Amino acid sequence: MNLELLNDVFSSVKTTELYGRYITNSDIEKCLEKLPKSKISTLGYSVEKRPIYSLKFGHGPIKILLWSQMHGNESTSTKALFDCFNLFETENNFTKGILEQCTLVVIPILNPDGAEKYTRLNANLVDLNRDAQNLSQPESKILRQAYDDFMPNYCFNLHGQRTIFSAGEKNNVATLSFLSPSQDEERSLTDNRKVAMAIIAEINTVLQNEIPNGIGRYDDGFSLSCVGDTFQNLGVPTLLYEAGHYTNDYEREEVRRLMFIAILSGLFTIAKGVAIGGYKSYFDIPENAKCFYDIIIRDTKLKAGNTDLIDVAIQYEEVLVDKKLHFVPKIVKLEKLLNHFGHKEVDAKGRVFKTTGNSELILGNEIVFAMLNNEEILLKP
Repeated sequence: MNLELLNDVFSSVKTTELYGRYITNSDIEKCLEKLPKSKISTLGYSVEKRPIYSLKFGHGPIKILLWSQMHGNESTSTKALFDCFNLFETENNFTKGILEQCTLVVIPILNPDGAEKYTRLNANLVDLNRDAQNLSQPESKILRQAYDDFMPNYCFNLHGQRTIFSAGEKNNVATLSFLSPSQDEERSLTDNRKVAMAIIAEINTVLQNEIPNGIGRYDDGFSLSCVGDTFQNLGVPTLLYEAGHYTNDYEREEVRRLMFIAILSGLFTIAKGVAIGGYKSYFDIPENAKCFYDIIIRDTKLKAGNTDLIDVAIQYEEVLVDKKLHFVPKIVKLEKLLNHFGHKEVDAKGRVFKTTGNSELILGNEIVFAMLNNEEILLKP
């Protein structure tokens, strides 16, 4: 795995038409126009009749199914996939080996209605990742049909996670997280689970060079309604990828690069042959915890004369207005926040915390500026 090569080539293959968090069908359609039409197909249509596209790369015997934006507001992996597509279309020894050994079928946006509205759910307000058994939605049926038609040897389930997650209960942001889903209530360590674990362990080894201590592992509680658990239950090694937060990267452009590396690392590991014995290293990855807020203002007073100091936690709510994403700061905690961390922290040093309008601090309220005595602090990213 040539990490230096991938970092060197990334800027030249990065899809400039895709930027930020709000990525829709209309965005990727501009990119599809630049790729060979022979590689692109339409698998079907969403609830609101938007096309669900598929792309095919490679001609090898190992079949890998990948899909992104099952949740419409989780777009980082979609950007990274198009960067990978551009790399696949160049002459290079790295992807040559992958495409000679593997055939990839990729669904870049499974939930185009949710992507348009920037919501987790589809247009019928259904979480597609809880619809693997009922198959009540057209998007769920399309993914399952793609699975049945392709009969993959591996599945990559690509998602995005909130900024709250830490890698372990420490001050380490979970910039990326992974899971080899369970396939039964007992969470049995079956061979296909071990294979998925071994691949994740290899990815983790590569990424520790980029984000030391920045990789988390999700809890493997079993739910057959989840797509990853269902495909694992069917005997196919399935990997859950989660794109998280990196310092000051609310547009997730740096995480995009890391996800680009992670996807290619997984494909490279499969192409060269998975050493199943490496699965034990998977358990060295710390389990995710919820230790982060976007901002914590430490040791402040709510009123002059108070002797008790508290912390104020602020979390951004992602709000779409006129097709532009806004990060709206809202108060979520007013208490001492031991064992929690902020992506940004402000030491109030005992000063009184106020809003610019001197209104009362209430949980859930929006707050754009904080006043610490006479110092004004902007709370938007």
